[in-house]
Amino acid sequence: MNRHEADHIQMTVPAKPEYVGVVRLTVSGIANRIGFSYDDIEDMKIAIAEACTNVVNHAYEEGGIMNISYYLYEERLEIVVADRGQSFDVGSVRDHLGPIDADQPVTDLKEGGLGLFLINTLMDKVEIINESGIVLVMTKFLHGDEVEPHVARVTEAQPEQ
Repeated sequence: MNRHEADHIQMTVPAKPEYVGVVRLTVSGIANRIGFSYDDIEDMKIAIAEACTNVVNHAYEEGGIMNISYYLYEERLEIVVADRGQSFDVGSVRDHLGPIDADQPVTDLKEGGLGLFLINTLMDKVEIINESGIVLVMTKFLHGDEVEPHVARVTEAQPEQ
């Protein structure tokens, strides 16, 4: 199924910290509507907050916007966060996304790239497109064994006698 066959929700918000919560609430509502588990919804809220925070902190000096698109499919949710701000070297960041040593003190962790590492860990698929800004495509698949089918929750009304 291509994007033309998916339901599409789009929002444009200022690249300011106070709008990150609005985006988090939106993904929560959409994911709940589709039938994602509580844990998956929490993962998506963290991932989209990290993506938006990266835009707020790194894309613009001031006055920028974030474009957020949600593509709703039967088996997955694609979330696209796009900006027209300053780009970065995607290859360099990916090189630093290696495994984190659990024995290493948190203070020794590299600051750059941790948000992308977290997004990559929480989502099922992540793509970064670096063209006149950054486009981050995050995908979460709906795992059928975690969610009851909607039909099972609907009972047929019995006629009164």
